[in-house]
Amino acid sequence: MLDNKNGILLESGTNELEIVEFGIGNNRFAINVIKVKEIINPVPPTKVPHAHPYIEGIIELRGEVLPLIDIAKALGFPPSENPEHDKYIVAEFNQQKVVFHVHSVTQIHRISWKQIEKPSQMYQGLDSQIIGVIKLNGQMILLLDFEKIVVDINPESGINVNQVKKLGKRERSNKKIVVAEDSPLLRKLLHDTLGEAGYVYIEFFENGEDALRYLHSIVEEGKTIESEVQLVITDIEMPQMDGHHLTKRIREDERLQKLPVIIFSSLITDDLRHKGERVGATAQVSKPEIAELVKVIDQYIL
Repeated sequence: MLDNKNGILLESGTNELEIVEFGIGNNRFAINVIKVKEIINPVPPTKVPHAHPYIEGIIELRGEVLPLIDIAKALGFPPSENPEHDKYIVAEFNQQKVVFHVHSVTQIHRISWKQIEKPSQMYQGLDSQIIGVIKLNGQMILLLDFEKIVVDINPESGINVNQVKKLGKRERSNKKIVVAEDSPLLRKLLHDTLGEAGYVYIEFFENGEDALRYLHSIVEEGKTIESEVQLVITDIEMPQMDGHHLTKRIREDERLQKLPVIIFSSLITDDLRHKGERVGATAQVSKPEIAELVKVIDQYIL
């Protein structure tokens, strides 16, 4: 059992994370410990007719019925050669619980987001399931995009422009928003959905470090930040600099500290909300609640 509330990563905004390293065949992958509720030994799943090919079935865990996702199949890898050593990772994000079937779980590492490199466009592309490459002890560990794997199985669980259309006709806004989001797919979805909501002046950055550099460049030219940027939206998990550290850095800079910062992440749960509060986030919205995000933006900049 992993207890995140009492783990060593209690402080917020350190730009560090803990990862669970696991194996699929001979390849090493990782999941952020924050997403992991527990790791259990396999139990036989109940098959579900006509389920998505990645879904092995459902299992019951302490009264909850949870979907079991075969990570090897989702990544196009062969099945386990030693099924008796396999493990199930029980995870929670995007306001849902799922179970990931992996071939082995090795250890937990504490690392800095600076140690995580963004995947190259050459092998990443819009449909990549990799959000970062971690070089550790002479090995490469791939940080997987678990949100994307889940959305591939159930597109309805992703960001949906129709949620914004239900808000009714929107006026075009001249307010400027900075967005830090590492996923190319999510940047496109945010561009489309926020545009539908009337917010068309958006600067996108693929990590907190680039976003902070941009904000600094404005005030270093002698401009006031409120004249150029009215709000920041940030993901939490990003290579180089995460959203909690970005928020902390904005709050520590007297030239930037009045900026409203909304954390928009799959990691906003009751257990983790305190982390964003501690670094001074103005508001926190769980993915994929795009309509809720728009309402919160309206509240702070209209």
